[in-house]
Amino acid sequence: MKTNFSLKTKNLLFILLMLPIIGFGQVKNVISTQRIFPKVDKVMEFEKALAAHAQKYHTGEHHWRVFQIQSGPDAGGYHITEGPTSWAAEDTRGDLGAEHMMDWHKNVAIHLTDRSSAGYSVYQDSLSTVALGAFTEKIQITHIYPKLGKDYKVEQMLKELRKAWKADNITMAVYASNASGPGQYTLTRRFQQGLKEKAVGYRKPFKGTYESVNGEGSWEEYLDNASEYINDSWSELLFMRKDLSSK
Repeated sequence: MKTNFSLKTKNLLFILLMLPIIGFGQVKNVISTQRIFPKVDKVMEFEKALAAHAQKYHTGEHHWRVFQIQSGPDAGGYHITEGPTSWAAEDTRGDLGAEHMMDWHKNVAIHLTDRSSAGYSVYQDSLSTVALGAFTEKIQITHIYPKLGKDYKVEQMLKELRKAWKADNITMAVYASNASGPGQYTLTRRFQQGLKEKAVGYRKPFKGTYESVNGEGSWEEYLDNASEYINDSWSELLFMRKDLSSK
């Protein structure tokens, strides 16, 4: 009996020790994105087909949020996000079946140009000031590309920015790209009150807030670090299209 009890105890301890690892592997913090660009004379047909496709095939974990890109180099395109999900779930997602793919190619893709992009990104809770699922209808995405080998420096810069975002009540969701081209952080500012948050005077100058939480002279140091550690950066505005998204 002593041996059996000891064996059961060891098995129980092993299971308990494994639970955090199993749980970590199932964290739903992965977002997949794709950008597509309709032919200029087929926008109406494209939107009708995209809405029907999203509502029929992209429900539950495969839910789509569709944004129209309003500014920047991709203006006129459509930004589609799926998730959040886990890497384990991505293992079994596949292409959602032959019927799904037939509908995509036959009804949606025929209205698209050859231009497109796709990728994965992982939500960074420690760098963000808003919950992953707290989405808004208007967003601003800033793409930041660290220089080679300087990711950790940029991460530290983002931690210092986070202090100021929190002090200023700026809702920012930060993602790190994964296996999707040049390494980048995407800073997604979610406008809870709309674009009026961008107006001069809506908040006090950001430099003052930044230095109030990081120390006098810290803003100039931040700008110097940005010049040294960041290779490129650009931003864009996107508006949610609920009529094209999953219901």
